[in-house]
Amino acid sequence: MDAVLAIVPARDREVRPEGRARAERQRRRWATQVAVADELARRACAARGLAPPPDESLARPLAVSGTEVADLGSIIAVTLARSPAARTLLAALEAEQKVPEKAVRGYYDRNPDRFLTSEALRRGVDPYDGAVPGDFLPYDEVHEDVVRELRRAMGRQAFFDWLDRARAEVEYTPGHEHPGDPSHPDHEHRH
Repeated sequence: MDAVLAIVPARDREVRPEGRARAERQRRRWATQVAVADELARRACAARGLAPPPDESLARPLAVSGTEVADLGSIIAVTLARSPAARTLLAALEAEQKVPEKAVRGYYDRNPDRFLTSEALRRGVDPYDGAVPGDFLPYDEVHEDVVRELRRAMGRQAFFDWLDRARAEVEYTPGHEHPGDPSHPDHEHRH
């Protein structure tokens, strides 16, 4: 946990001492969640016979994009950025996902704006009104990209579900609960 705290700077927006103390308690709770997720992923990898690569994340600066934080939440985004076990488990869960053809076709049909040709984009074609079949990339051409995108989303959902189940068995010592846990007085939920 101290390694996580070392790479995540303290919030200095709180100028009053009680504000700084509250922010530091929340920061420690947040770091606990990252450390716990890493340990749970290590155990899950061991149980599955998966060998994560060596952990080199502490030797490099932490890089997490705002998009990843918005998509995943800061705890999971940082866990995936610094935990080889979490990345290995996510990759395994993603590889296990079977994407039904019906889902691929449905995604293509529901999201015509994602499949406009570059020429149609240049012309400003509205994919929902007035577009003609030639304005869209053919289904066969984008099929594998859609499968990859859906498999990735399904893998992430499987990872979230696994982490929720795994964390349900964790007993936190006071002061190390989830920062958004409403049972403690400092709770807050940020993304």
